[in-house]
Amino acid sequence: MRLIMVLLLAAAIAIAGLLWYAATLNDDLEQQARIVGTLSAGIESRDTTITRLQLEALDQAQAELALRQSLTAADRLAQNREQRIQGLLNENQTLRDWYRTVLPDAAVRLHQRPAFASVADYLRWLSESEQLPDAGQSAEK
Repeated sequence: MRLIMVLLLAAAIAIAGLLWYAATLNDDLEQQARIVGTLSAGIESRDTTITRLQLEALDQAQAELALRQSLTAADRLAQNREQRIQGLLNENQTLRDWYRTVLPDAAVRLHQRPAFASVADYLRWLSESEQLPDAGQSAEK
């Protein structure tokens, strides 16, 4: 009878140990599931960010292409304008003489400006520079 009691006690201890071990494994499983959920959310967020960055890169590439095409068209127009001016100068002596005349001092001053480090420097220079006379007024006051 004692042997059966010892065996039953041993079996009860073994069952209690197995139940404790099963509870510990269940806690570990739940913790791992939370970690997997966190990692999955991180991966999903990363994938969303990658997709957004790829779309932005595509948009920037298309914008760059449009700017390059615009620059090419502007360059072509400038070349055509320059060729037209040269053609007119070659054809017309009066126009050629006018083209070679020196600009008035006020117009020359418009083309002269120092290099600026910032917008504030440009605005300061602009407000300090001499104003041009009104078109209807004489240059002398």
